Amino acid sequence: MDWLRRGGAHALTSLGCLVAVYLLSQSIPAAAAGAAIALLPALYRPKPAAVEAPVVADRPEPADPLDAVRSAFAGFDSPVFLLNGEGNVLYQNPSASHAFGEIGEGQHVSARIRQPVVLDVVKEALATGRPGSTEITTPMPSESVYMVRIVKALGEADFFVLIFRDISETRRIDRMRTDFVANASHELRTPLASLRGFIETLLGPARNDAKAQEKFLGIMQEQVTRMSRLVDDLMSLSRLELKARVVPDDAVDLVPLIGSVCDALAPLAADVGVEIIRVLPPTPVIVKGDRDELTQVFENLIENACKYGQEGKKVEVTLTVPDGQMPEVSVRDYGPGVPEEHVPRLTERFYRVSVESSRSKKGTGLGLAIVKHILTRHRARLAIRSEVGRGSTFTVRF
Repeated sequence: MDWLRRGGAHALTSLGCLVAVYLLSQSIPAAAAGAAIALLPALYRPKPAAVEAPVVADRPEPADPLDAVRSAFAGFDSPVFLLNGEGNVLYQNPSASHAFGEIGEGQHVSARIRQPVVLDVVKEALATGRPGSTEITTPMPSESVYMVRIVKALGEADFFVLIFRDISETRRIDRMRTDFVANASHELRTPLASLRGFIETLLGPARNDAKAQEKFLGIMQEQVTRMSRLVDDLMSLSRLELKARVVPDDAVDLVPLIGSVCDALAPLAADVGVEIIRVLPPTPVIVKGDRDELTQVFENLIENACKYGQEGKKVEVTLTVPDGQMPEVSVRDYGPGVPEEHVPRLTERFYRVSVESSRSKKGTGLGLAIVKHILTRHRARLAIRSEVGRGSTFTVRF
């Protein structure tokens, strides 16, 4: 900050120019760039010719020019750091404090920014004065992708602006598009091939065979229904990924929610010979969340337990609130269980322990992936325990 307090008007003018040019180069709205440009007259005005002036008692101290810099950066959504020539932090805006934590004035930027690739770019820029950039991914609290740029101020000023531009949505959409094409093409290939074969048969050898037509049309209807479920699940997954970083904040009572899910699935359970046993507390259990999404979570878990654990004849749904802790919901079946090596991969898209078993039970391979994405958005997690021959337990911990 010495360069500011020593009247570094030229440095501040350079900073205003740098901010304005950088903002425009990054496609940030012109209004924000205009705010930086508008600071220039306030940051530096030529002194008028010396004139005799009466002595005024108690003249207020001139405003710290750093206040104008703070005002320029304070409203930015992107984290911004102002560094001196040694890489020490002169200023960080609120977005930077929120994303990376507070760095004391005068501390080196590495006190909070630990990614080696970023520190290498900063080091190179400090040594050469040339701009630098890189891309990083931060995993916590949810995955974020930043384009990091560092630029030296124009003129004689020896300071640098380090900006983190969040490109998470862009990368997420790119990945979704790639995953959708890869997964959909793979999963749709089999039913489409079946439909094509049956259609060719109906147009050819079975043209006048009413019995064959009835059989093939029934199979074709099953394949079309399967493709419809698959597309619905893929679209649901895509919507969840788009809002993964937005934490829901509605108050949801888990007791009636789980009760209604169990009631809705009772006919399905009866069809496969399974009894749903619920163990719910008598008092409300409130969590922050999205009611529809949490309903989808427990529908998927209980339906899976009924279909894949039907040999055990019962499914237990238990809601508990351990002392001083957040609620837990466990869904336990007494079916064949899952081999230990498969458990870590159960929430992967299209991962199936048994492909034939999954398809025969009308599974798309996306149910647990959807559960995982919803719980991630709710800052909750899914724990899975399974033992071959003794069933599986899926526990949601808020």
